Amino acid sequence: MSDVAAIIQQLRPKSLKRLMRSDVMFAGGIVAILALLVLPTPRWLLDILLAASVAFSAMILMTAIFTRKALEFSTFPAILLIATMFRLGLNIASTRLILSNGHEGHDAAGHVIAAFGSFVMQGNFVIGAIVFAILVIVNFVVITRGSGRIAEVAARFSLDAMPGKQMAIDADLSSGLIGEDEARAKRKQLEEESNFYGAMDGASKFVRGDAIAGLLITLVNVVGGVVIGVLQQGLTLAEAGETYTFLTIGDGLVSQIPALVVSVAAGLLVSKAGVEGSADKAVAEQFAEYPKALALVAALLVVIAILPGMPFFPFILLAAAIGWAAWAVNRQKKGAIIEKSKTRAAAKTEDEPAAMLAMDDLRIEIGYGLLSLVNAENGAPRLTDQIRAVRRAIAQELGFVTPPVRIVDNMQLKPQAYVIRLKEQEIARGEVRPGHFLVMDPSGKRLDLLGEPTREPAFGLDAMWVDASLRETASLKGFTVVDAATVLTTHLTEVVKSAAPELLSYAETKKLIDALPEKHRNLAADLIPSVVSVAVVQRVLQNLLAERVSIRDLPTILEAIAEAAPQGSVVAMAEHVRARLARQICGALKGPDGAAPIITLSSHWEREFADALIGEGENRQLALAPSKLQEFVAAAMKKLESAAAAGEAAAIVTSARARPFVRSVLERVRAQTMVLSQNEIHPHTRLKNLGQI
Repeated sequence: MSDVAAIIQQLRPKSLKRLMRSDVMFAGGIVAILALLVLPTPRWLLDILLAASVAFSAMILMTAIFTRKALEFSTFPAILLIATMFRLGLNIASTRLILSNGHEGHDAAGHVIAAFGSFVMQGNFVIGAIVFAILVIVNFVVITRGSGRIAEVAARFSLDAMPGKQMAIDADLSSGLIGEDEARAKRKQLEEESNFYGAMDGASKFVRGDAIAGLLITLVNVVGGVVIGVLQQGLTLAEAGETYTFLTIGDGLVSQIPALVVSVAAGLLVSKAGVEGSADKAVAEQFAEYPKALALVAALLVVIAILPGMPFFPFILLAAAIGWAAWAVNRQKKGAIIEKSKTRAAAKTEDEPAAMLAMDDLRIEIGYGLLSLVNAENGAPRLTDQIRAVRRAIAQELGFVTPPVRIVDNMQLKPQAYVIRLKEQEIARGEVRPGHFLVMDPSGKRLDLLGEPTREPAFGLDAMWVDASLRETASLKGFTVVDAATVLTTHLTEVVKSAAPELLSYAETKKLIDALPEKHRNLAADLIPSVVSVAVVQRVLQNLLAERVSIRDLPTILEAIAEAAPQGSVVAMAEHVRARLARQICGALKGPDGAAPIITLSSHWEREFADALIGEGENRQLALAPSKLQEFVAAAMKKLESAAAAGEAAAIVTSARARPFVRSVLERVRAQTMVLSQNEIHPHTRLKNLGQI
């Protein structure tokens, strides 16, 4: 016997824990609600359940009021169904008690129904019937119908707008404005919003059905109660009518008041579309947005108060309260503006060393005539938006994110001039004409248009500023036409590409390494700092950027650095990395026909460069006579210009040992020319040999 007791003692906590699980309790609660429809309910239990119904409806209303967004209460349709079933179950349980025990008096269906009937009817069941009818009309005709219509329209519009919103999310994802995780979250939110309003459209029918059912149950209770009281319980018609009507109206009130509260909660929830924050804060903020409106309302109430025959005290009291609110809101708004200006002034006068010594990596200073480019209107491209697109394009092309570009006005500049500064130092300047368009002929011929001749600031090409009315004419003639903001951002793009090695700081290099995908983290951990330091990686990347080689494929670059690290020389590492990036480099060189145009170095110049190299490793230098350098530059420029005249952007191919020095010679006279070593020619690249130097 003791063994059995021990087993029961061991099983008891587990069984209690299993019964206390939330899912089991929830399922049990639903079954209990359904049981109300069938099983008889004692009076004391009905009182507790009716009080729980009132508390449950109040909880739903408070949650709907303080919910910031409708989707935060996404379980509302299910809760609405449960609340409706709960009230109908209570209606049936109370009906059973009223019809079976109604002859016993006003407490036949419990104390809660008796209290509601006594408080509302005040001894007159006609008043109670009228109040009950008004509650049903308000709930069914006004609140439920309105909230149901809002939910129906919201569901329809949400479903119709879903394809457009999904396309907008995909566009933001493809343009780089948002990441994959954020796009996935927005798609999920869009789906949840559509499902929520669709569910609310259907759930509103629960409330309408509840109101109709309550009205029918009331009629059944009154008629059935009178019949039972007269024919079965021996009551007079007056006694039966008074008793059963009292109980029925009390039951209807205790059911319809929670139903009305839940209907108000549903209306608040579906009408929250486009409103952020809880209802009290949203309403208060929007009413307080215009204190003048509150002041006018107060003035109107004062006028009404002094009209003959109007009660003075209530209107003047309201006028004083609203007038005080208008004064307080206006004072608060002015205080916020003053506080904001003080904060800005304090920030400007900040004397911290970090603030005083702060330096912008990139800055554009513009004359006052170019301020319209920053605050463009009428659909014109804004300068800030175009700069953001430039940073994104450079990140895609070169493989690192450039620092933010600060735009400031400079009254010392000409109205239409701008200056681009790199670390406070001027590196480029130009002038543009807002409202005009820059026209260029791709073939380099003379422009036969009426305008202001100029030179394109980024590439120094002959161009002309023309009025906006000549834009279509220039386009039809095959000229290149760009607006002022695009001219400035194109100049900025070329400047940033040229200054990319300087912009790739130690901190930016560390960011690139830390941002590597998870599968490449071990490579970085094995390489840095045990084999090479971050500074060495930075110098290799700067060497690549100096020749506009993209560093976006950072894992391959790190692998190549690890392979070449034993050689010790940064130049040797960079050359080895270039060889590993042969496919990428040759791909950037290919022309429209798929072939890569090249010009090779003759054996004569190969020997000249090889013989002129002195020193080893990092100390290796080119000791070529100045006359020989001039001769080589002249020969190279002749070949390159000949290729350019034929429409080919040719690269010069030389030996791996001489390539860095050939490049250092040519970058001073033609920086855009690519110089490749024979190791950088990918085997699958089709070459087009344009000659030999």
